[in-house]
Amino acid sequence: MFTGQYVLSQLLDFIHPQQFRRCVERYGGDYKVQHFTTWQQFVCLVFAQLTWRESLRDIEACLNVRGDQLYHLGVRAPIKRSTLADALATRDWRIFADLAQHLIGQARQLYGDEPLALDLDQTIYALDASIIDLCLSVYPWARFDAERSGVKLHTQLELHSHLPAQMLVSLATYQENLWLDHLRYQPGAFYLMDRGYLDFKRLYAIEQARAWFVIRAKKTLSYGRHLSLPVDSTTGLRSDQIIVLKSFRTARAYPDKLRRIRFYDAEHHHALVFLTNHFGLPALKVAQLYQQRWQVELFFRWLKQHLRIKVFYGTSANAVRTQLWVAVCVYALVALLKKRLGSPASLYEILQILSVSGFEKIPVNQLFQALCSQNETPSLANQLRLFE
Repeated sequence: MFTGQYVLSQLLDFIHPQQFRRCVERYGGDYKVQHFTTWQQFVCLVFAQLTWRESLRDIEACLNVRGDQLYHLGVRAPIKRSTLADALATRDWRIFADLAQHLIGQARQLYGDEPLALDLDQTIYALDASIIDLCLSVYPWARFDAERSGVKLHTQLELHSHLPAQMLVSLATYQENLWLDHLRYQPGAFYLMDRGYLDFKRLYAIEQARAWFVIRAKKTLSYGRHLSLPVDSTTGLRSDQIIVLKSFRTARAYPDKLRRIRFYDAEHHHALVFLTNHFGLPALKVAQLYQQRWQVELFFRWLKQHLRIKVFYGTSANAVRTQLWVAVCVYALVALLKKRLGSPASLYEILQILSVSGFEKIPVNQLFQALCSQNETPSLANQLRLFE
C-alpha cells in the first residue's frame, strides 16, 4: 500500500496543477490527446534532466522499470520512445516556457532578500546571452555560420536573487540588442550590459523609462567632453567625464548627456570604459557595479555544467526549445526546494542528491538533514556554488 510520496513527486508538488493546466490549455497541448499527456511528457523530461539520461531509449528503459512507481506521478501507461519523440516534435514548447517563467517568479519572491555584494537598494539586472552549440549536420535549421549551428539563450538575471527575471531562446543569429525591445524596464532599476547591447536608441528607451544602465563603451565612440570630474587614480579610476555624443546618428538616437568612466583593472591588466546615465553614483561604485555582471556568466556556466542542455533528445526546433525550457523549470524547482527547506546545501549538492533519490520514499527535509549532518568534510573547490 502506498504510504508516502516519492522524492520526485515532492519536488513536482511545487507546481500547482491548475497553473500547469492553464499553460497546457493556452496552447492546446492536450487537444485530442488520449494517452501521453503534457504532464506525462514533463515528468519524463524532468526525470531525464535530474538523472542525465543520454537518449530517448535510455529514458524509456529506465522509466519502464519503475512502472508501478510512475503511476503515482500521473504516468499511467508504459513509456514509448516513439511517443515521446512525437511529443517533443509537435507539442508547443511555449507551454514549458510559460511554466518556467511562473516557477522562476515564485522563486524570485523567496530570494528577494538575499544579500548583495554592493550596498545598493535598487534592483540590479545583468543582461547577457550565451550560444548553445549544435551539430550542423543534425540541426541545419540553426546554422549561424559556414561551420556551426546553435541557439542562443538570452537572460536578464536579477542579482539579488541570482534568478532570471526574463529569458528568451532564439536562433544564434538573433542579435542581443534586439532583445531590449521586448523588455519591460523597471523604473529605478540598474541594467548592466556588455558592448553587444550598445544601441543608443534602445539605451534612450531605458533613460525614458527612468531606469539606469551601465554598459561597456566601444573604442570608436565619437563624443565631446562637457565636464571632467576629479578621480582617485589609486583606486584604478582614470577619468570621470560628462559627455555628449557627436556623431549625427548617435546624437539623434541619444540626445541627452552621458557619463563616461574609464577604469584600469590592475589585476587583469585591462582598461575598461563604461557609459551610464546615472550621474550621482560615485565613479568607483559604477565600476564595481559592472563587475557584478559576472554573475550572469556564472549562471550560464552552472546551467551548462549541471543540466542536460548540450545533447538533445530531438532534432527539431520545437524539441530543442522544449528541452531547454524544461531544464530551466528544473533549475527553478531546485531553487524553490532549497529555499523552502532552508537548506545550507548548494544547488549543485541538491541536484546530485535528487539524481539518485528520486524514487525513494523519504521526506525531502529528512533527506537533506542527513546531508547537513555529514557536511563537515570540505566540499570540492572547483564546483560552482550559487545561493551559498
